Amino acid sequence: MQDRDAAVGPGSRPAPDEDAGTAGRPQAADGTGPNLAEHLTRAARSSPDQPALYFSDRTITWSELDGTVTGVARALAQVVPGADGRPARVAVALPNSPDFVVGLLGALRAGLTAVPVNPALTARELRQVLADSAASVLIGTERVRDLVADVELPALRAVHTTPPVADGGTPTFPVRAADDLAVLLYTSGTEGQPKGAMLSHGALAANHEQVGRIAPPVVGPDDVVLLALPLFHAYGLNAGLGAVLHHGATGVLVDDPGADAALAEIARHRATVLIGVPSMVQSWARADADVLAGSMAAVRVVVCGAAPLDPADAARFTEATGRPVQIGYGLTETAPVLTSTLVGGEPKPGSIGRPLPGVELRLVGADGTELWRDGLPAPDDDAEEWDLSDPVAGTDPGQIVVRGANLFSGYWPHGTGGPDPDGWWATGDVAYADADGDLFLVDRLGELILVNGFNVYPHEVESVLCAHPAVAESAVVGVPHPRTGETVRAYVVPAAGHRATGAELIAHCARNLARFKCPTDVEFVELLPRSVIGKVRKTLLRPTGTTEETDA
Repeated sequence: MQDRDAAVGPGSRPAPDEDAGTAGRPQAADGTGPNLAEHLTRAARSSPDQPALYFSDRTITWSELDGTVTGVARALAQVVPGADGRPARVAVALPNSPDFVVGLLGALRAGLTAVPVNPALTARELRQVLADSAASVLIGTERVRDLVADVELPALRAVHTTPPVADGGTPTFPVRAADDLAVLLYTSGTEGQPKGAMLSHGALAANHEQVGRIAPPVVGPDDVVLLALPLFHAYGLNAGLGAVLHHGATGVLVDDPGADAALAEIARHRATVLIGVPSMVQSWARADADVLAGSMAAVRVVVCGAAPLDPADAARFTEATGRPVQIGYGLTETAPVLTSTLVGGEPKPGSIGRPLPGVELRLVGADGTELWRDGLPAPDDDAEEWDLSDPVAGTDPGQIVVRGANLFSGYWPHGTGGPDPDGWWATGDVAYADADGDLFLVDRLGELILVNGFNVYPHEVESVLCAHPAVAESAVVGVPHPRTGETVRAYVVPAAGHRATGAELIAHCARNLARFKCPTDVEFVELLPRSVIGKVRKTLLRPTGTTEETDA
């Protein structure tokens, strides 16, 4: 799912600890919330000897995992809440491992708030997250502990590689309601300062209920799910690990992001559900045919999200394996899934599918006009006003605005930037719907380029550039221009064995795009900066390489 920093929805909501409303949230009869740690207990009672996790050569059963989590929860329960009076925050900065799972679930079982953190952060980034969240405990790698060893963080009371397992009798832990804060997830900062998205227990559970209404089921208790995505990210955390816990399935923990390691574990444990990102699908599609066929023998569902997947890569994978790649779209703030091609059945090239059951979705124009709403026919637009880049049938592009029980409660610490009083939240992403109601992501609203007042969507330009045989990857941004306001700059990673000049690529764009959409300069770079889940971080792009420029 796609990770976003900025909230553009009007209004704000109180923080989950202060919000008494529970409308639309899954909730037990006694008012307790659907804590992920409660799903662990349920699985341990119903299937104590069944494998919960595979990790390297280890097999961890549900009863073993449940007992270890309870011991860690006892230790963490001794942590005194901070001065703000809210449950203490527990930062978990570990790679994909049983320790991460135990630390996360131990915090939730103890009634505390988990703050998953990328263990590869720099010292500055790590200190920023710890200070902003006012974490009381850090469960981290030795590297992480060394980075903060000399830092004075008044709220940080203990630092452990893994928390101690406390002995004792039958423990009693605080009961948390559905609207209580479960996890604090810091966005990747692709558009500025990272902010903590507050996800309640109810929001996490709601997304599983929504995905669970897809037929046939995406994940069930008999499935073996690949957990190769970073668990500190919303996509790996809830769509991956959360789904395993919710359904009592089995997870295959993989800490090596390379295609070979993942394929080996998929084959070894006969994984049935793969949750990945475009770079993983691309690598799998280009693996040895026999290795790929053997690894995919038991696979029944392949889901890809976080960034656009090249339709050519999806087609190669399907041709090699006989299995379609289902596309999903979502954000950290939506826990994370909003749409999926699984809702409509067969995926369309380039489509992000349709909204999940229980998710309301609208497309809204720049003037606030509603262009489309899920379940309603597209408006009867005047085709003569469209240019050739518009969809042949369906809607004009509009911002995606959503409502559902899976939405976050705003940004830490005061709940600002969350859904408006009616529950709607504007994602900042732009899409259009075709005549069948399938959605196609156009671009990020903040990345829209205005050339002489005309809209240029970077994704359209990038698609044209990547169709050239000399281009392996591209990223397009808007830069100031004294005459046109903005102009289009392209960053290009050359394809191996091919050579093209900037002028040739600009001419290629001119044959396929209106003049105002064409890049006026091309910069060749060795690679594009990316987030941990593969999204290009355009804010880090700076003119540093070889640039070839033409007049606008």
